[in-house]
Amino acid sequence: MPRVSPAFWASLAIVLPFVAWGAVSADSLADTAAACRAFLVDRFGWFYLLTASGVLVLVVALAVSRFGTVRLGGDEERPEYSTRAWFAMLFSAGMGIGLVFWGVAEPVAHYTAPPEADPGTNEAAREALRYSFFHWGLHPWAIYAALALALAYARFRKGAPATVSAALRPVLGARADGALGRVVDVTAVVATVFGVATSLGLGAAQVNGGLAALDDRIPVSDGVQLAVIALVTLLFLASALSGIGRGIKWLSAANMVLALSLLCFVLVTSGRANALVGVFTTTLGGYLTELPTMSLQAGPFDADRSTWINQWTIFYWAWWISWSPFVASFIARVSRGRTIREFVAGVLAVPTLMSGLWFSVFGGAGVLAERDSGALGGLGTESQLFALLDGLPGGTIAAAGAVVLVTTFFITSADSATFVLGSFSTPGGRDPHRLVTVAWGVLISAAAAVLLVGGGLEGLQTASIVSAFPFALVLLVAVASLTKALRTDVGPGHRGQQAVDEHPVTVGAGR
Repeated sequence: MPRVSPAFWASLAIVLPFVAWGAVSADSLADTAAACRAFLVDRFGWFYLLTASGVLVLVVALAVSRFGTVRLGGDEERPEYSTRAWFAMLFSAGMGIGLVFWGVAEPVAHYTAPPEADPGTNEAAREALRYSFFHWGLHPWAIYAALALALAYARFRKGAPATVSAALRPVLGARADGALGRVVDVTAVVATVFGVATSLGLGAAQVNGGLAALDDRIPVSDGVQLAVIALVTLLFLASALSGIGRGIKWLSAANMVLALSLLCFVLVTSGRANALVGVFTTTLGGYLTELPTMSLQAGPFDADRSTWINQWTIFYWAWWISWSPFVASFIARVSRGRTIREFVAGVLAVPTLMSGLWFSVFGGAGVLAERDSGALGGLGTESQLFALLDGLPGGTIAAAGAVVLVTTFFITSADSATFVLGSFSTPGGRDPHRLVTVAWGVLISAAAAVLLVGGGLEGLQTASIVSAFPFALVLLVAVASLTKALRTDVGPGHRGQQAVDEHPVTVGAGR
């Protein structure tokens, strides 16, 4: 039996009953989860908004301050991975499936049901793209960056274990090693399970939509989606067991090539390249201009506006928070040797611009198609991308490529998550035993299947919102711990310090 930490058994005690509940009585689980979601978004929607915006401000402030020159590792260390490989890995782990799933569907949804403008108008189109930029831009990456900095600083500068509780030691003190620390690690594990399960559920639905578009004999159904989850589970477990340096690195590079190829295909074959490039520049300007207003808008005097924010913005902020333990841990793991300023600039700017470009091309093309023919808005969310591709020359080949892209994103996201969950469940946060990795892979897939069958897209969203709430508190303590550690360790005349890593891990080593 491999060595595991108490967090492993405590997390199992939470996740397994949930999976069993969903398998035995999906309707009961869905009703209970929906009630929890309604309570949280009605009473604490403001908390999600302030947390996401506050973290963004703090991360940027750290980067431009005197702490920006602090290196995540020894002062003479340099990054292990090239900048290109680094971008590919963090982008694939942090956004993959969601971008493909929502790239067309979200702007079209906002265009037909905008937050403020009249549906189907030019202003609705501008709002649709601007809010898509907003939901996938600086805020999510700031959430990842904040926790990743806390983890990397604690681990590579202070020699702490690779666990969330260890990063909170500057604030929690010795309690980080006791019962309170175990509660923190369990919270991180449970949030990760349901955050990743949400993405895997979306990925399964998207693959099903693509297969149905390629072959009329394949229905969009729970049965097909469960089969997709089962097959991809086998693939990502094989990748997870091959090691970061091989499995994740190679698949991340393949993801980037496939994603850019699909983006270029739509840009060229749509016949609207100039318009789509204009969408990018115009929307980027509107996004940056309206960022403060969008960040803090809760709609207290407008019930419809408040409902829209709860359904979209609050869901996204909760989803990013629930994803943050595993994405931040993975980003921290592959970012040793970079300065805080370099880290923040890379993690915030490049993925934000790439996400904006993606939504400009796919979302812009989708909004234009919906404006011209109204052919997309009435389709299922998982089918809109493939309906768009079907109307382009060579669309069948592109649709097949999109199915492959979703599958590889599926694998890299789950691959990263199983490894991180295994690390959180291993004493000292060390590289997990293969059996622990496999156990978490199976449980994530089971949770995704239960959520998808029990509640569909709304069930997936509910899981993210509910699981993110307790971890949002942990995130805030992590940010406070990082700030306190930097102020304590880095004085005005700081000349640097050598890292002390009591738990050395070579990124890319076999698992």
